[in-house]
Parts: sequence; structure tokens; C-alpha cells
Amino acid sequence: MRCLLLLASLGLVAAENGLNAWLRYAPLPRGTYSHVSLPSDIIALNSSQTSPVYTAGQELAKGFEGIFGKHVSVSHKASKASSCLVVGTIDEYEKSYGKLKNAPELKDDGYWLSNKGSTIQILGQNERGALYGAFQYLSMLAQGDFSKVAYASSPATAARWVNQWDNMDGSIERGYGGASIFFSNGLVVDDLTRAGDYARILASIGVNTVVVNNVNANVTTLSTENIKGLGRIADVFRPYGVQLGLSLNFAAPNTSGTAIPPIGTYDPLDPKVVAWWTNMTELIYDAVPDMAGYLVKADSEGQPGPLVYNRTLSDGANLFARPLQPHGGIVMFRAFVYNLLNESDWKADRAKAAVDFFKDLDGKFEDNVVIQIKFGPIDFQVREPTSPLFANLFKTPTAIELEVAQEYLGQQCHLVYLPPLWKTVLDFDLRVQNKPSLVRNIISGERFNHKLGGTVAVVNVGTNTTWLGSHLAMSNLYAFGRLAWNADQDPQDILQDWIRLTFNGNPTVVDSITQMSMESWPAYENYSGNLGIQTLTDILFNHYGPRAASQELNGYAQWTRADHDSVGMDRTLKNGTGYSRQYPDEIYNMYENIDTTPDNLLLWFHHVNWTHQLHSGKTVIQHFYDAHYDGSNMAQTFVPTWETLKGKIDNERYNDVLFRQTYQAGHSLVWRDSIVNYFHNMTSIPDKHGRVGNHPWRIEAEDMELDGYKVYQVNPFEAASNANAIVTITNSTTGTATTKLKFESGTYDFAVNYFDQIGGKATWKAYIDDRLVAEWIGNMEDTLGHAPSPYLDSSSAIRKTWHGVKIKKGDTLKIVGKADGIEPAGVDYVSFLPKGIVD
Repeated sequence: MRCLLLLASLGLVAAENGLNAWLRYAPLPRGTYSHVSLPSDIIALNSSQTSPVYTAGQELAKGFEGIFGKHVSVSHKASKASSCLVVGTIDEYEKSYGKLKNAPELKDDGYWLSNKGSTIQILGQNERGALYGAFQYLSMLAQGDFSKVAYASSPATAARWVNQWDNMDGSIERGYGGASIFFSNGLVVDDLTRAGDYARILASIGVNTVVVNNVNANVTTLSTENIKGLGRIADVFRPYGVQLGLSLNFAAPNTSGTAIPPIGTYDPLDPKVVAWWTNMTELIYDAVPDMAGYLVKADSEGQPGPLVYNRTLSDGANLFARPLQPHGGIVMFRAFVYNLLNESDWKADRAKAAVDFFKDLDGKFEDNVVIQIKFGPIDFQVREPTSPLFANLFKTPTAIELEVAQEYLGQQCHLVYLPPLWKTVLDFDLRVQNKPSLVRNIISGERFNHKLGGTVAVVNVGTNTTWLGSHLAMSNLYAFGRLAWNADQDPQDILQDWIRLTFNGNPTVVDSITQMSMESWPAYENYSGNLGIQTLTDILFNHYGPRAASQELNGYAQWTRADHDSVGMDRTLKNGTGYSRQYPDEIYNMYENIDTTPDNLLLWFHHVNWTHQLHSGKTVIQHFYDAHYDGSNMAQTFVPTWETLKGKIDNERYNDVLFRQTYQAGHSLVWRDSIVNYFHNMTSIPDKHGRVGNHPWRIEAEDMELDGYKVYQVNPFEAASNANAIVTITNSTTGTATTKLKFESGTYDFAVNYFDQIGGKATWKAYIDDRLVAEWIGNMEDTLGHAPSPYLDSSSAIRKTWHGVKIKKGDTLKIVGKADGIEPAGVDYVSFLPKGIVD
């Protein structure tokens, strides 16, 4: 340990793979705590190894060992000795030590933390609360915070759940961090070590439930063998106070493969169906006696539900709520219900669906039903207005659904720190009945006087040691837990705690990662979809790369209604879909009026000409051009900012993040060019700064002399510069493209845009007068963490840059590409960039 402390004091850092996340308990330099009196003993007031209090004692000992290099013994018998740390419930503490002076009022899971006396007290309202308090104390110590405190803390929302989208075959829907840690080959996995590690991570941020399977549930989760497996998962969760939740397939009673035979119907009002779910719930609770409850997705995106039988959604929710009541379980019933719509109907609007389906059912749900509402009315876009359903359910508790999985927001391959986005919703005042009605106070139950309420996140952790496939993406999971506990916290403060715990407290490290992260959402919004137009990604395929046209001419109704003259959804009551009227009066009046609608939501609420002038003074189309250039330019700065951290964090994580930031810098340019070219082609309105379509430093691959290569017209056209790329003539040959350089002699950054597709590992080499200047391989499906696309499109488009390449005017550039599998070594263009030019 002395060696580790010496390394820390010298600023040297050992390699780390991310598995410990923010619970590293890294050694502090001895000089930072020489004045601190550490406890001589830890007294954990429960000796059962399944108890969260027992776990708290073990965690505290582990923390003292790691942070200070001090072994502190753990006992389970009360002691009057001074200089000890006592952790347990308030009830157990008072049995041994007498009445706690000024005992705080705590909600379920709350805790009291005091280190002001001779004895450190970490006391929970329940055992889980004691563990939360222990983690909070360790978080302070790990950051070198030795301040004297005495305070009570209780969670804002009772249900702090994460929804895993894990499938029974081990895949994860929208999974960018590896395979499932819960399931494989249709069964619960044998080795649940990672599941226990996950519970530890979640407990440290106050998350109390994990729904382990996909909302698009497979009925075989309810087989006899898998119910036993769920019991094993619950067993590894239990010492951390984490409960198991289960997603259900509404049609399970009519489907084979479950522990109870099918009965030929799933009508929620049929007594046979009621009995079936009552019996199934008893079977599950026999295996998991502390199960938190069910998550139900019904009548949405092809999933079965009560509407099939002309029953109401409340009939469906209550079907599950009633058998849960004797066990104290709750139903999280998702409000994500919508029908496919016809774009030719200008009154059609998917955004209205949640209120249309649920408003008239308010008060018809059982008391243990919570309506789980996506933060915006569409689907986790880069910016949406707050869902109006929060303002339309007065008698029914609600939970907000966030998404840690960056489904539309770069899929953990782009840095996007999401809490600033979430805070725009949590802090939004819906002004229900002209009274303060912040969303965070609605979901907590405070505004409408509910005991229940929740904060939920879709999370896609997998077997990758980084959990999410990216070290920096873990800031979103950490911040989710912090905001679920207290939504009044500042996202930047939360972020900086995470940085110090995950990396270290070096001011340069903290400042640099803070800067990158806080700029990342505005950057991504700028280059992916601004002014409220939604994220202009490929919604019909992988939700990753840009494809603006995919928003139109389909029933999914994420329309932009863009044409040659105008753009935007008219959601006003006066002329449009009437969506604006779903808000309380003050908010309706703001959004109904184009003059009072914020620019960042203009195109969500109004259909305007491309030449419409914004509050900023710019036209809509010029804002599009400027924003996409500004956003991609910001993404370029993340690379040099990260490079300032070389030697200040371990090389393993430094290199992994550098790779991803370099990738994002290149892909942001793919986004920029795709969107501005698409709308420039649509509108024929020039960019007043002359950037769009003007690339003096580029050489289009199709303009080079080709041997073994052929010109390929890329679809969509905007996914390639000048709409064309080159590919090898066959998928098993080598192609060569050559050209004479016309640039002035000098030193340049050499950039290549190429296509890295799933299904092969093509190789490329670039020569200048037979001097090798660059080589690379198409292996992004291995190195990026997930496979973006098997096609030549904007998802498989990659840009790489090599710095300091010397050329002479008249040199011959030669690109040699060797196809592999289905990957035909596609090349879009090359650029020779003077210093400071991005292209």
C-alpha cells in the first residue's frame, strides 16, 4: 500500500479498465489526510451477510483500506468505545445506544450522517438507507473531503429504477457495452458475479430496483427454470438493497413456454386471466419474496395489450396491480403508447398520443400503479418539450423515464453528458392550475400529494469492463442516480464529483473533462438536430448516423414536414394538430404564439418558411448551417482538450477515450456535411458564409484515376461528399486510386473519409510518391463497441486524420484498398488540411 500511496503522490497512475467505475477507492496522498482522525473500529449493527448493513460495514472497511491504507476491523456488537464508526438502522442504534438526540425525520431509504462527535454515525431509516449513507461518506473521503457534517438525507422519489433492455438470448436491445450480464441462450446465466457488481454500483448512487429484462418481454422469462434463475439474481442483489423488477409480456397467458400452461386468452377482464396472473405472481414471489414489482409495455410498437380486447389501459394495469398488492409490489405502466399515423393528415400527431390515451383514465388505476412517462412526448430526442402528460394526471402517481443508453444520441460512441438535458425537463414549471408545478415535484408526489412516484432510466450495461462501452458515458449513469435522489442538484457539481471519483482530483483533469462534458450536449444538438426539429438520425434502421429523409413518409410520425419552402410541425391549436392545447394555460399560450416560443423549440411547434427570422436575427436555414458548423467545430476541440490529460490518468483509459473522441470529431463532420447538404439541396438557399458544398482542400475519390476501384453512388446521397464514393470492383480484390497533388508544398493534416461496414475487415494504405503515410483497417465493429451499419451510409462513414504529413506540389497520392468479406474498401474523399483548417 505504501507503494500505491507513493505512486499517487507522484502523480503516477496504474492502468485501469473501468470495472470499478466510481468505486475505486484510490489511495489519497498521505499528506492530504495526516491531520484526519480515522475510526479505530467499524460497528455494523447486523451480522447477517445478506443484510445491507453488513454490506455497509464491509464496504467501509474496503474504503478505508483503499483510500488510506488502513485496516479497520468490523464487528457486529454495539460498543461504547470512542473513535468508532457505527452503521445501522436508527431503530437498531437506539436499542443499543439509547434515544438518538434530535432524531431526524427520514423517508424510506433515507439516512442520517454525522461525523461531528467522537463516534461517527451512519444511520438509516431502513437497512438500505444505512448502506446509502455509508456510500455517501466514502464518496466524501475518496474525494479528500474531510469536512465535519451532521445532516439527514432522504430520496425525492420512492421508486428509483433502472430498466435493462436485456433479451433472453443474451443480446441487449440498444446494447453498446457487450452482452447481457443476466441472460444467455434463453436462461439466466450461471455466473452472476457481474450482476452483484452492478448492484453495488447502483446502490452507491441510491438506485433501488433493476428491471432485468427487456420491455419487449419474452414469455420464456416466466419459465420454471428462469423463475428460479430470477431468484438467484435477487439473491446477489439483496445484500446491496437492490430489488428485482420484472418486465411482462401482456399475452403470456396465451403463449406456451411459461411455468403455467396457456389458457387461450389474455383478456384482462376474463376471470381465467386474472387467476393466471395471480398464480404466476405467487410463483414469482416464492422465488423472489422481495420483488419490487412489474414493468409493463402494452399496446405499443407491436406489443400486445388490453386494447386488443377493447379494454382500457387501466384495465390492463390493474390486472397486474391487484395480485401485487399483498406483497407490496408496484406496477410501472409505460405511457409509451401510440398508433402508426398517416403523414398526409396534417392533424395527425404522435406527440399527442400519451395524453389522448391516459388523461381520461386518471383516477381509474389501482393505488400501486405508477405511470412511467418519457421525458418528452416522442422518443428520447436531443431536445423535446416536457411531456404534457405530467400536467394531466392529478390522481395517479407518475415517474419520469430517462435514457442513459444513448439510443439517438451517439450510442456511447459520441460523448453526450445528458443531465443538462434532463434538468430542462425536471426543472420545467408546467404551471398546473396557475400554480408552481415543477416536473421534479410532480414525480416526487409532492405536487399532487402522492406517496408513490419515480425516476427511471433505460440503461444498457453489458459485459464490457466499462459497463456501457465507454468510460465517459458512465457519467450519465452516475448522475441519473444522483438526480433520482435529489433532482435539485446541479449537473456540473454532480459531474465533478464523478470525475474525482472515477479519475482523480487533479485540477486539470477535473477542468478538462468538465469542459468537454458540459459542452457535449450543445455540440451534439447543433450537429444532429436543432431548433426543435428532433434528432435527424436514421429512425428506420439503427438510430445512429444522420439520415434526415427517414423522418418523413412513414407511420412513425417523427416528421419534420420539410420541403423546398418550409419546415416544422404545426402543433398549434389555431392551425395545426392542437398539441399545444394539452398544456396548462400559461404554457399553452407560450407555445401557441410563435413570438413567445423559444427558438430551440420553434420547429417542434410551428411550421415556418426557411427564411423565417428567429429571435437571434438569423433565418432558420442559416441557423441550420451555422449550428452544424459550430457543433462539429466544438467536437474537434474535445480531442486536444483530452490530450492535455496524458500522464495525468492511466494510459489504458486515456487511450480508449482518445480513440473515441477522435472518432467523434470525425463523425461530427459526417453529421455536419450530411445535414447541411441535404437541406441545401432541398432549399437551394446558399450559406451566406460560403461553406456548404465548398471544400477546396478535398480530393473526391471518384475524381482520382481508378484501377480495381469503381464509382459507387451512395444512398442516401448526402452520406458521401458529392454523392459518390469508390469501392473495389469485387469484394475479394484490391483497388488503387491515384492522383497528382495540386496543393502547395508544405506540411498538412491528411484526412480520409471512408466506409467501415459490418461483415468484413478491409485494409487501406496511403502513399505519397511510394512513401507510406497512413494505413488502417476496417475493424470498427470490434473497436467502437458496436457495429453501426453493413451499408455504405452515414453510419458506416468514418473520418481519420494523420498529422504532420509533408508533401510537394506534383507528388502522387496513391490509395490502396483491399476488400474483405462484404466490405469493399470504400473511400469517399481525402483532404490535405493546412494547420487550423478543419474542412
